[in-house]
Amino acid sequence: MNENELALKLNTANAAEIFTELYGESGLEAARSRYSSLIMEMLREGNGWGDLRVFSAPGRTELAGNHTDHNNGKVLAAAIQLDSVAVVKKRNDNVVFIRSKGFPDVNVKLHDSNGKPDLEPKPEEKGTTDALVRGIAAEFSKRGGKIGGFSANAETTVLPGSGLSSSAAIEVLIGKIFDSLYANGKRSALELAQIGQIAENEFFGKPCGLMDQTASASGGTVAIDFEFVEEPVIKQLKFDLTAAGFILCVVNTGGSHADLTSDYASIPSEMKSVAKFYNKSTLRELDKDKVLYRASDVRKKLGDRALLRAIHYYDENARVDDMTLALQIMEKEKLYASKLDAFYVFLKLVNQSGESSWRFLQNIFSPNNLAEQGIALALALTKDFLANKCSNAGACRVHGGGFAGTIQTYIPISALNDYRECIEEIFGKGSLTPLMIRSKGAVELVF
Repeated sequence: MNENELALKLNTANAAEIFTELYGESGLEAARSRYSSLIMEMLREGNGWGDLRVFSAPGRTELAGNHTDHNNGKVLAAAIQLDSVAVVKKRNDNVVFIRSKGFPDVNVKLHDSNGKPDLEPKPEEKGTTDALVRGIAAEFSKRGGKIGGFSANAETTVLPGSGLSSSAAIEVLIGKIFDSLYANGKRSALELAQIGQIAENEFFGKPCGLMDQTASASGGTVAIDFEFVEEPVIKQLKFDLTAAGFILCVVNTGGSHADLTSDYASIPSEMKSVAKFYNKSTLRELDKDKVLYRASDVRKKLGDRALLRAIHYYDENARVDDMTLALQIMEKEKLYASKLDAFYVFLKLVNQSGESSWRFLQNIFSPNNLAEQGIALALALTKDFLANKCSNAGACRVHGGGFAGTIQTYIPISALNDYRECIEEIFGKGSLTPLMIRSKGAVELVF
């Protein structure tokens, strides 16, 4: 539909239903305004007056499985209401042009001057969205898919550095656009996730796992088992926090991610060094008892931290199973009291996950910058708040990679305003973000 038709559709009951599902009732009017602005910007840029289409891909929150996916472990994750969206028009010149407020324009030519596909990694594009576009197009082409150009006016509420996977959201968004424009939207959520990961690994230059893209592409709450990384097992779960009287939040402590590359890299490296001690590639190929049976030999060769991180890996995998079971019980139980009992078991496991990351995984602060310990401070303040204001009803843990960035909290809805005041006094206005788990993953929105 053209821009006038699309703009009118934003005010229909159907659009209201779509926006409410993606952003909640409180986000309805903001969504209408946001999408309307994107359409108008397409006109101002001269990209309107044609068949416009609309796409969305969510950020994600990690619920459990801190640093387990890179050793073929298990994770629990969920798509959230913060997302990357784009109003898109198909092009005929094999150029992908994306304009997004606050970011450099993306302008990628998929063919060279001789009309041949230009889909190899380019060193000068490394670390840019251009690299992701080219990498995603290359992988689509490699898998036998048709590709072509498009213009997009995009906008994201998944801020970089927030720990909510802004990169995965944009990767899956671009993949969904290619798939819908040129392949009738036939690719599965898992395939879109894999294509995004390959682009990030081989073209962007970041050795990420597959959890973020899988959660963004799939939507809802998902338990993912990466034992066989080419074909991970994905279980879709239901998780209704509101019914239990709680809200999920993240706190951005404002710490810098600069100079943390070695800290992040040390975690998979040390875990895999323990596996290599036993002539295996990943910890998933071993069991915990075997590793601990020769703990004395492991620590002498690799040091104590490598062994502690391996212990975290095995315990965290078990917690993912237990937390998945708790959510399944919550879904099946008919009695509210039984649902609540399962939820409190879930919260207990969240706290255990946080303690394991702090004590064993040791990704709460960088040993190279002991003066900056924002995550530890946020966790300490949250634990104190839950103890004194909520009778210990709630939970908290590090969120994502760690060392700097965000923590995750489960707070009684009735205590949210007080918690916000407590947190924002230390970390600044806007440092606390309430999250809503959204059921839709990467999607083309049809109004």
